[in-house]
Amino acid sequence: MIPRMTFPRLRSAPRWARGAAQRTGLAAVFALGACSSDVLTVDDPDIIDPENVQSPAGAEAVRRGALGRLNNATSGGSATADNIFLLGGLFADEWINGDSFIARQEVDQRVITPDNSFVLNTNRNLHRARVSAEQAVELLTTYRPDAPRWQVAEMYFVQAYVENILAEHFCSGLVFSTVVDGHEQFGSPITTTAAFERALGHANDGLALITGNTADDLRVRHALQVTRGRILMNLNRPAEAATAVSGVPTSFRYQMLHTQQLESANNTYLRNVSERRYSVATNEGVNGLNFGTAGDPRLPVCEGNDTACKTIGVTNPGRDDQGRPIRVQMLWTVREAPVTIVSGVEARLIEAEAQLRAGAGATSLATLNALRTTVTGLAPLADTGTAAGNVSQLFRERAFWLFGRGHRTGDMRRLVRQYGRAANTVFPVGAYHKNEATYGVDVNMPIPKAEQNNPNAPGDICIDRNA
Repeated sequence: MIPRMTFPRLRSAPRWARGAAQRTGLAAVFALGACSSDVLTVDDPDIIDPENVQSPAGAEAVRRGALGRLNNATSGGSATADNIFLLGGLFADEWINGDSFIARQEVDQRVITPDNSFVLNTNRNLHRARVSAEQAVELLTTYRPDAPRWQVAEMYFVQAYVENILAEHFCSGLVFSTVVDGHEQFGSPITTTAAFERALGHANDGLALITGNTADDLRVRHALQVTRGRILMNLNRPAEAATAVSGVPTSFRYQMLHTQQLESANNTYLRNVSERRYSVATNEGVNGLNFGTAGDPRLPVCEGNDTACKTIGVTNPGRDDQGRPIRVQMLWTVREAPVTIVSGVEARLIEAEAQLRAGAGATSLATLNALRTTVTGLAPLADTGTAAGNVSQLFRERAFWLFGRGHRTGDMRRLVRQYGRAANTVFPVGAYHKNEATYGVDVNMPIPKAEQNNPNAPGDICIDRNA
């Protein structure tokens, strides 16, 4: 039996589960089981009952719901949840806190408590997308066996993508619970490496399904290839990562689409341009990159009430906390701006890093410079003259090409884990800009405290807090 989850009507935008159980951190992924009480039998046209899910139309609704949940967890969001792109960039050095919410300040300052509400909601939304995709695979296989194979493969992509990005942002000790025959099956904490291996398995499963060459086949195949390469790089297997992304066109883009409606709008636009809660950071905490002042055409930035900002409606010079200037990215300047979450540019960056790791510095530099020719105003790079300098240069290129799309925290952790750099030379340090505080030492986010209700999880769920 498929659990009673809420799924969108095919004619409407996806909505989050209503009435989800709250007794565990991941329980919000699973909807309430069937109840005999008449109080709970309210007719809701947005809810598809289990018997209706178990049909071709139900399988299609779950598939679309999984994509909607991925959208919400990455570049979308809600009034109560910041997506992983925003929160991860705030934790790293892409964004700086621009409002008075203590929970956001904890993330920005790198002193996150396990009961941080923003981290909890972001974690739940990612797991909702993952579990929905998992269920969609089963339903499509059972009730739509004639569905195009790319549709099932795309559900494996959702799982691989989410599992990887969770492992990039959270501590070792991730928990992957699931649903079997309509019942919650609680997972146990696993290591970061095991989480990456899990993601790799799902990427492999998806790629094995795609044999066609339609536009959709290629779109999903390329998304899986790049995601597989990203996972392999996280596993410190650069040569395999380069092979994985071979053949992906540089022009490839897998996008999340948005609308004017609040529930499906681009949340980076909302939090940065409209609400001024997030401000583009520059040289945050000594070690941060100069995103806000670099003048890099890959990341156009304006300052509140200057000529450029006025063209997109930002006439207030201050942030939401009113004490400091607001810097606004101009990549996504309207509510409906699409966001590319996987790209051919990322494939080339993976290849460039693998080349550098293999000792082919000149080839790596040529790969980076070939990418730079695609953007007007970018001069070619030169060899820095040192191995460490070339690594820093490559990661700076990654930071500007991939700004605001969920890569920066994982990259900073890899600089510590794979390149042997001290965390206090990578992450922001020193005096924090609010409350006479200082930056903390977190290099990842804790598993939310709500997960402690999981009988398989110990009191301190993180296996370790290392990068």
